[in-house]
Amino acid sequence: MLLVALGSCSNSLLTQNIGPVLPKKPNILWIVAEDLSPIIPPFGDLTVETPSLTKLSHEGVRYSNVFSTSGVCAPSRAAIATGMYQNRIGAHHMRTTSVIDEGPEGLMPYEALPPPYVKMHSQYFREAGYYVTNNAKEDYQFQKPVTAWDDSSQKAHWRNKAPGQPFFSVFNLGITHESQVWRQQENPLLISNDLEVPVPPYLPNTETALRDVRQVYSNIVSMDREVGEILSQLEEDGLSDSTIVFFFSDHGGPLPRQKRMLYDSGLRLPMIIRFPDRWQAGLIDDQLISFVDFKSTALSLAGIRPPKYVDGRAFLGDFVQTPKRNYIHAASDRFDNQYDTIRAVRDSRFKYLRNYNLDQPYYLPLPYREQMAIMQELLILRERGELTEIQSQWFRNQKPLEELFDTYNDPYELHNLADDPEYREKLSELGTEMDGWLSDINDLGFIPEQALIDSFWPKGEQPITEPPVYNVTGNDISLMSATEGANIGYQIIDPGMEPEASWQVYQKPIRLRSGQSIKALAHRIGYAPSEQVSFELD
Repeated sequence: MLLVALGSCSNSLLTQNIGPVLPKKPNILWIVAEDLSPIIPPFGDLTVETPSLTKLSHEGVRYSNVFSTSGVCAPSRAAIATGMYQNRIGAHHMRTTSVIDEGPEGLMPYEALPPPYVKMHSQYFREAGYYVTNNAKEDYQFQKPVTAWDDSSQKAHWRNKAPGQPFFSVFNLGITHESQVWRQQENPLLISNDLEVPVPPYLPNTETALRDVRQVYSNIVSMDREVGEILSQLEEDGLSDSTIVFFFSDHGGPLPRQKRMLYDSGLRLPMIIRFPDRWQAGLIDDQLISFVDFKSTALSLAGIRPPKYVDGRAFLGDFVQTPKRNYIHAASDRFDNQYDTIRAVRDSRFKYLRNYNLDQPYYLPLPYREQMAIMQELLILRERGELTEIQSQWFRNQKPLEELFDTYNDPYELHNLADDPEYREKLSELGTEMDGWLSDINDLGFIPEQALIDSFWPKGEQPITEPPVYNVTGNDISLMSATEGANIGYQIIDPGMEPEASWQVYQKPIRLRSGQSIKALAHRIGYAPSEQVSFELD
């Protein structure tokens, strides 16, 4: 692992990965900003100040090569939750559960269907005794089982845990989301109205564009304040020295030619991890990390052995895996009602793209995105023929089959090297890597979506999880479901009491006292949950 100190290359050093010193069951806190590229001071962009994140970076490790598996949230969140590529489990199209509103006409809402042995990352923590919360975005491409979280709501917080209980808590910060570029327009900027801001060359440098880019940075300032509030609460509770803090984003930036794209502008994200002992504080780790690695790594840090079925690998903790990753992979499929099948593989320097819809522009007409003023202006300038050559690339009527970019010398990925003989060997290497990946995961993105739905839901009906069956031995109640991979949640109800909102995860026989009753349901991910069943001990 290469860790680079703050400052110039002359300050770089090679360290041994001896790892942080952790409590037996450390708390783990995930702070997740939406739609954020690494355009914050800890990663070299000094346009605005982010005191909370800057302080966190001084106390933690900055990871400079972290990539989502998609340029949009729902497929990426499915990859995080399962540890599997979204195009392996049928979660690759944007928002499978809401296509009736946003998808192609006639397509029914459906849920992705991972293999039966797959459990959400959060459930493993619950099974290990953690208090597990999510505040509050879900978007997993499937309905969460009742066993996934102790609390998933706007009120979810580690502060509701039992005394001494470790926690795994997720806070999702929506202020940096794409929609907030236009929804915040009525509010004053938190930065100067004439602040000089960087505009990437693929966007027009106009007053409209500058206003939207300033809004992006203003939203970053607001997000940083939210981060500070969460970290202050952690400090107030005396938990900073027993908590591993992750800060990251769900994918790259919110602007046109960023979100939904497989360029680094859509995939690359900032990540900071602060350890209780401030291990490697202030350093930069440049190893390649993918979203499919997050599940294994979080579990590994908690001393929980990651499941073998995941596509990712732990890069920290008791179960760290070597050697380090050589490539990251990503996929583009349907966004709202528009399809564009693209696959990507990247090493530490070069990005390879393979396009499967060659007669289709990169630009997709998405009404949601066209609420953004800068997007509207791009379309006007295109009609007038006033875009530069670089700005026009996104609107090309055709795409090449293959693209290759040197991200060191061409960070905006504007100059395709696929036909350059000098890079023939690299093109072959990354193309071969992609072929192996597509074969290994049995990529479901090449199946027409309706056919995929039919395979998940025969005759258009979602399979239903079989309800739990009780087996009574004395005062001990055993539960099982005939559905393979079903997660069983239960509640114990005392006489005259209402059941709690949270469901417990069934792992072993339950002992009831006289008069107590038990309520249970079963739920395999991708299936509908079973009916609830009850039992009362005489």
